[in-house]
Amino acid sequence: MKLCFPTEGNAGLVELIGEHFGRTPTYTIYDLESHDIKVIENTSEHMGGIGYPPELMKNEGVDILICRGLGRRAISMFIEYGIEVYIGATGSVENAISDYKNMKLKKATVSDSCSEHKFGDHSKGSCHH
Repeated sequence: MKLCFPTEGNAGLVELIGEHFGRTPTYTIYDLESHDIKVIENTSEHMGGIGYPPELMKNEGVDILICRGLGRRAISMFIEYGIEVYIGATGSVENAISDYKNMKLKKATVSDSCSEHKFGDHSKGSCHH
């Protein structure tokens, strides 16, 4: 099972979870079985590339996204791609893995989304997605 985290850089397990899942420079992917770590660049349209983050993660075989929080449309897109979303992650990737294993994170549904703004409008509210 592959977990994916929006991250601020290439430091692997000690890298910090990014505040905005769509605009972080990297995604860190951790395989729970093999313990392999892979860091990929965020090449989505949020960063001037093509496509959305759920598409990038699906192409990498990600099963679960773990992040701080995200909007309704993003949650819907992840669900459509068969990727579960857990919210409430803070600190490093290593901390978030521990929180996931210890069931301290909440599985997201569209009702858990940030209601301050729509997907793509990041100028309002204090929501971190």
